[in-house]
Amino acid sequence: MNVNPEQLSNYANRFIDLLLDYSPKLISAFLILFIGLYAIRLTNRIIRKVMVKRNLDPTLSKFLADILLWALRILLFVTVISNLGVPTSSFVAILGAMGLAVGLSLQGSLSNFAGGMLIILFKPFKVGDTIEAQGVIATVVEIQIFVTKLVTGNNQTVFVPNGALSNGNIINYSMQGERKADLTFAVSYDSDIKKTKDILLDALIKNPKVLKTPAPEVFVKNLTASSVEFAVRPWAKNENYGAVFSETLENCKTALDEAGIAIQPYTLQK
Repeated sequence: MNVNPEQLSNYANRFIDLLLDYSPKLISAFLILFIGLYAIRLTNRIIRKVMVKRNLDPTLSKFLADILLWALRILLFVTVISNLGVPTSSFVAILGAMGLAVGLSLQGSLSNFAGGMLIILFKPFKVGDTIEAQGVIATVVEIQIFVTKLVTGNNQTVFVPNGALSNGNIINYSMQGERKADLTFAVSYDSDIKKTKDILLDALIKNPKVLKTPAPEVFVKNLTASSVEFAVRPWAKNENYGAVFSETLENCKTALDEAGIAIQPYTLQK
């Protein structure tokens, strides 16, 4: 193979000319890249600190900071390739087409994402609250972008999609701080109504976990064919609700037994 020195010289000259022509663009592109990456990190750090100072929800803070980080990185990338002389119009069109394709294929995930944003922004519940939703009664452990992590009373972990959670009914048992137990005791028609009410109310008052305000209530709820039904409604702090519920059942049953008042088979608790 014969190598033409003149051709090699021409190639070398063209390469040097091309390098000289593009070297300012390359240098400026690298400068923009390094300065941009530093500025993005600095901006992200400042924004995170500002959100922490304003006591913004940690989940929302992290999410917004990540979104801003990637948006700035994409903008920096487009700026760098534009500085190198690469046409950005076709690149933006490709990004738009990719975004549309991803959006169509991830409709369910986008619904959960939107639901997560609504939960984080409007806060129908927070971490530590006990809620009832989607057929589950559990404590909120973590609010993620796509799902909410719950732990039930028997220590089972449940992940509920945020889309379904935000569009359904949510009962928050912790939001008010206090909760009322609703129990019903059925006694015989031979029992003295006033005496039975006093015994049940006394059993509630003696329990230190039952709140004095709002005051506990005992009243005749219904007259059935075989019994007189008494509604027993003590109030308790959320953290004491389970204990008050079970202790009310035990204390009222014990008090009625000691007074010789028979409880009928039908007893309803809620």
